[in-house]
Amino acid sequence: MMSLSSIPRSTKDQKMNNTVSNITKCVRDTSITAVVFPCLYSILFVVALILNSLAAWIFFSIPSTSTFVVFLKNVVVADLLMTLTIPLRVLSDADGGFWKLRAFHCRYSAVLFYITMYISILLLGLISLDRYLKIVRPFGKCALQRVRVGQWLSAAVWVVMLSLALPNVILSDQPPRISGGRLKCTSMKSKAGLMWHEGFNYFCQVVFWGTLALMVVCYTFISKKVYESYKASRSRSQAASRRTKAKVFVVVGVFFICFAPFHFARVPYTLTQTGSMVSHCKAQNALFIAKETTLWLSATNVCLDPLIYVFLCKVFRKKLTATLCRKPLHKGTMESPTATSTQLEMSQIHHSNIMSNNGMPQ
Repeated sequence: MMSLSSIPRSTKDQKMNNTVSNITKCVRDTSITAVVFPCLYSILFVVALILNSLAAWIFFSIPSTSTFVVFLKNVVVADLLMTLTIPLRVLSDADGGFWKLRAFHCRYSAVLFYITMYISILLLGLISLDRYLKIVRPFGKCALQRVRVGQWLSAAVWVVMLSLALPNVILSDQPPRISGGRLKCTSMKSKAGLMWHEGFNYFCQVVFWGTLALMVVCYTFISKKVYESYKASRSRSQAASRRTKAKVFVVVGVFFICFAPFHFARVPYTLTQTGSMVSHCKAQNALFIAKETTLWLSATNVCLDPLIYVFLCKVFRKKLTATLCRKPLHKGTMESPTATSTQLEMSQIHHSNIMSNNGMPQ
């Protein structure tokens, strides 16, 4: 009688086990990444911590009187959390790090690093939609423009994204395996963990490219509205339009430059790690370097977001100036510029709504 132990495993299980074995056997070349990227991330951490700490201090002294401010406050929190994961990444990437620290990074801090990045991406998409609605409906508010709705939307983004990321933590439950003196994060994932990791990567691709498309559409219409407003007010429409478009599309440009290269490199890298795409060890190392390079470029967004606040948010800029100059910020400057515009003509009100803090394209 044949024993249970002698029954051959299914072809799918054998293929998955062979895949995990092949992934583990490939020795990763860290001669560059273990030296260059810890230095780059260390510089990034210092700059990001200073900028985001200052941004958080300023934003949380500003009342949440609009959905725009609500979304920006959540972006600041996401950027700060992402910044705080960088030291663990630096120690993990350096050869001197203990394998237990590397295992902790793989299971927890790396997941938080990625998830806060995508939370920021979704919030920037909501900000784009909010700016668009304020241009389309300058004299009224829809449900999406209510502060309470903005708070609920922000909470929903956090809950959904953290819930989807949780399986990446739970399913990284395999004993750490060292290959070539280094621990690979994928070696800690179970079969289900590898499948979830691949599926979640596809979901994140949809999040990024969908948000980018939304931003382009929204800011295109915003730019058109601003141009029409300048033209109607008989201002220097051509020069003003160029300045406005530069402001409008600097956000889209920064968003695309920071995040697009990583999302081009991420899919093939993930496929080689999960075994869905067979490749030589040399190709895996090349994709790893490409992924790490573009990931660092994505991480620089935590330094660029505070600059966007200064460039586009009037209330933030005034508060920052008052803080640096140690001058009290008058209550009137904290209010919406459109609050006193009722004495103006209708065309002037429309123009003010477009260019004010509550209506200026962000």
